[in-house]
Amino acid sequence: MSFENDPHTGYYDDNSINNSDFSGGFYPRQEPRPMSAGKRRHPMRWLVSVLIVLAMVCVAVGVYYLVNDLGLRFERTSNGISISTGTQDSAKAETALPAQTAPDSSAGAADSAAAQPAGSYIGTGATLSVSASPAGTQTQPSAAEGALSLQEIYTKVSPSVVSITTDVGSGTGIVMTADGYLITNYHVIEGANTVNVLTEGNEQYTAAVVGSDEISDLAVLKVEAENLTPAVFGDSDQLRVGDTVVAIGDPLGVTLRGTMTNGIVSAINRDLTVGDRTMTLIQTDAALNNGNSGGPLINCYGQVIGINAIKLSSYYTTATVEGLGFAIPISTAKPIVDELIASGYVAGRPAIGIQTEPLPISVQSYYRLPSSVYVVSVTPGSDAESKGVAAGDVITGINGHTISDIDELNTYKNQFSAGDTVTLTIYRSGQYFDVDIVLMDQATAKR
Repeated sequence: MSFENDPHTGYYDDNSINNSDFSGGFYPRQEPRPMSAGKRRHPMRWLVSVLIVLAMVCVAVGVYYLVNDLGLRFERTSNGISISTGTQDSAKAETALPAQTAPDSSAGAADSAAAQPAGSYIGTGATLSVSASPAGTQTQPSAAEGALSLQEIYTKVSPSVVSITTDVGSGTGIVMTADGYLITNYHVIEGANTVNVLTEGNEQYTAAVVGSDEISDLAVLKVEAENLTPAVFGDSDQLRVGDTVVAIGDPLGVTLRGTMTNGIVSAINRDLTVGDRTMTLIQTDAALNNGNSGGPLINCYGQVIGINAIKLSSYYTTATVEGLGFAIPISTAKPIVDELIASGYVAGRPAIGIQTEPLPISVQSYYRLPSSVYVVSVTPGSDAESKGVAAGDVITGINGHTISDIDELNTYKNQFSAGDTVTLTIYRSGQYFDVDIVLMDQATAKR
């Protein structure tokens, strides 16, 4: 067998093969030698290449059309390859969420629904169904005979609860009489120039302060009104730990006025030191907050048995404390309220007859004194004045007890009554000396 090279193409000419050379068997064809530099490929091979590329592009476009527009799908089955058709939209519909309520059949509704993007649920006509509900059952806090439900307690007592606002704060009050006597806390109206009252029925009044007592933290107000709904007051001495109680008031101010909370009596006759005095109070876990002060603590019969006064965290810590509220028992409040109405003050409260302020740091440092009480002025006509106590004196002790501030001084003083004698230790001009003072009536000292 002979091979001849075509000088024009650079490939061997198959026509030059001598068929007789195959008589002895098949001989593999030798690889052609590369085409020499500068020589062109045959034009037919370029045409074939272009036609192949065009064919592949057409096939790809056709497959894309079949799959995306006609929905042609290939799936492997147990019998081989399954081919199915269907539009892309219908394929998506097979996996869509459950059918929605049909939209309005009007032309406008149909156009609006058609304009919504796929998967949108706007304007489908679905509505929220609300079933008829019976009125709630009465919440019975106690099985005692004559006990009211919580709903009945609120209905009975809430008309007797008023909102109190002043130029310095706000609180709650209790209607004591139909003609306008109200009870609240001393600290609710302390330092106020104006006191305003808002009833449950939205009547507004300007109140006068009939009398107030800082030690008991009670005050009596009077508004010019008729036909108010007075509260019913009960005997707080009959309370037991565990009894159900309810509080009504204005936590955090008038915006939340008339809020009711309930709980139990947590302790009775709880002695609590508040500032410079010790108070004997009812402890409860009914929620109390700033603004509840002066409002009623109510038993299961709808009777006011306490006047809410303190939330413990307000006095002892900046940490959040829950379930520690305190109220003044009505048995304690009654004689004080009656005396405030009768005379405007509580007689017999002890007073030294001086006005004081904390000892200035500069004075304390200069004279190397402990924290003490600085005398600003002395009440004219008091025994302190007659004994020579003067502005500028520093009180460092009472009856042998060292004191560091006015609260400590008052704590010891309040253990006595008007007319009793106490011994003050005074520092003046580098010298310490004692002086005996007859305590005067606080009401007289304020006038």
